[in-house]
Amino acid sequence: MFILQRQDVEISNIPHPKREQQIPILKYQDQTFRLINVFDASQAEEAKNFWKDLTDNQGKFCILLQEEKRHSVWGRVRLEQLTGEGGTVENLPPAFAQACLLIVQALYFDTEELLGGRQAKLFQKEIANAFSTRQIPQGDSEKAVTQLLNLDPLASNFQPPPWEEQHLLAILEEMYRLGKEFFGNTNFADELDDILLDMDDKDRQDFRNWLKKSTLGKQWK
Repeated sequence: MFILQRQDVEISNIPHPKREQQIPILKYQDQTFRLINVFDASQAEEAKNFWKDLTDNQGKFCILLQEEKRHSVWGRVRLEQLTGEGGTVENLPPAFAQACLLIVQALYFDTEELLGGRQAKLFQKEIANAFSTRQIPQGDSEKAVTQLLNLDPLASNFQPPPWEEQHLLAILEEMYRLGKEFFGNTNFADELDDILLDMDDKDRQDFRNWLKKSTLGKQWK
């Protein structure tokens, strides 16, 4: 139920009420859905498992849209929430973006240190490809990824990228996949506390609690 094809739905964009960006929305049978996550066509099983977890285990009303080149998961939302009328777009704390950026940087620098500069350059290219596929703001090119890698997430004037929950989940999922691919194991996921050690204690704990409850809680421990 609610596994649909492109011809079954209408997809358009609306302006974000607070940022200079567009929000993809899907309409199906007079109901509105917002994009949660995007998967390559080769990740059909991952997309289905992600969708089933949201619907079966978390009680969310979601659609799995199957297309030729990608699969995407959309969650039901009231249109007035997206336009800012009678509600606002829910944002996670900026520290969550800080944590995700620390993870990206840690995996990149571990690649450079353990596998060498050539592999690090390839790793950066793969990050850019993954972020582009997942439509991650400020991360859809190698130049953009270079800027992310050079940011200091712990600086007092740090301005987090405009990443919302679906972006953070996509980033963590892709970094887990790339880390496993490059290192040949998932030991890096067990070192999360070390990666986030310099964060504020409360921010780190809030992020860990959110991650534990998410669909990726069994990967990043």
